[in-house]
Amino acid sequence: MTNSAAKGIISTEVSSADPDAAGSGPSKGCGMAETKLRYVGFCGADDSVHPNKMALISRSYPWVEWGVLFRPDKEGQPRYATTEWRTRLGKIAAKNPEMKLAAHLCGAHVNHLLSGDTFEISVFLGSLKPMGFCRVQINATAVNGVDTNDMEYKALNLADAMEDYPELEFILQRNEETKCLWETILRTEGEGCGPKDGLPKNVVLLADESKGTGVRGSVWPSPPLEEELPTYRMGYAGGINPSNVSSVLDEVIKAARGREFWIDMESGVRSTKNGKDVFDLDKCYKCIDEVCRREIKTHPKYLSFDS
Repeated sequence: MTNSAAKGIISTEVSSADPDAAGSGPSKGCGMAETKLRYVGFCGADDSVHPNKMALISRSYPWVEWGVLFRPDKEGQPRYATTEWRTRLGKIAAKNPEMKLAAHLCGAHVNHLLSGDTFEISVFLGSLKPMGFCRVQINATAVNGVDTNDMEYKALNLADAMEDYPELEFILQRNEETKCLWETILRTEGEGCGPKDGLPKNVVLLADESKGTGVRGSVWPSPPLEEELPTYRMGYAGGINPSNVSSVLDEVIKAARGREFWIDMESGVRSTKNGKDVFDLDKCYKCIDEVCRREIKTHPKYLSFDS
C-alpha cells in the first residue's frame, strides 16, 4: 500500500472519546448541504417483525436500509430470519421499490465466496437481486462462523465473485481481523480488485471494529480524500444505538471528510419483550427521528410539525 493511501485509511482517524471531535448539536458541517449521509442501516430484521411495518417506514424514509442476516446454521434464531420470512419480505419489497435491503452474509455463505465455490456462489448471489437485495455485506470473521485462514489467497476468490455480479454492491467489513482481506484487494491492481490502492466500483468498506458484536470502537477511520481515491467509500458501525446516534454522527461526519457515508447498527435496535429477543422498530424510529432532528435528513411533510 502506498504512503498516501495508508495515510488516508489508517493515520487519519477520529476518536470516539475526543470531545473536540463532536459537536453538541447541529453545526455548519452537519447540515444536509454538506453531510452526505447515504443510509441509516438497521440490521438483524427477523421473524419478530412484520415486513409490512418495515415497508411503511421505508415509504416515509427511503434512506433507511434494512439488513437481513444470512447464516444457515442459525436460521430461525433471533436476528436470523427464516427462509419463509425472507420470501415474504421479498414479495413486499417488490411492491415497494423504495425499500432498501442489504443481505449480511455469515457462515457457510461467506466460506463459499472465499473458497471460490462457483456453483454455490452462482445459485445464492443470483437469488438476491430478485428478492430485492441490492447490497451484500461480507462478514468474514470467526465470530460470524467464517474460516479466516489464508485470507490473502481467499481475497482474490472473493474479488472474482464480486466482479461477476456488478449489479450488486458488496460491503467488506474493515477491522483488524479482516485486514488481510481488504488490504489485499486494495493493493492488488486488476484481477477483479479495481485500481491499485482503490476499490472496485461495486465494493465499499464498513469500518466496524466490533465485528458485529455491538461494541463501540475507540476511533472512526477516515477514507482518503475523494480527489485522491474516488473509488474508496466507507460506512461506520459498532455500538450505535438511539442514545448515542447523535454523538456518533458528529464523529463520523468529521471522519468522513465530506465524503458520502452510511451508518449501520444491529445490537442497538434489539430489545427483550415478553421474554423474547426482538428486532425493535421503536428503537429504529428513535434513530430516524434523531437524524431528522439534526436536519441531516428530513421527515416527509405529512409527518412534520413544521409543515
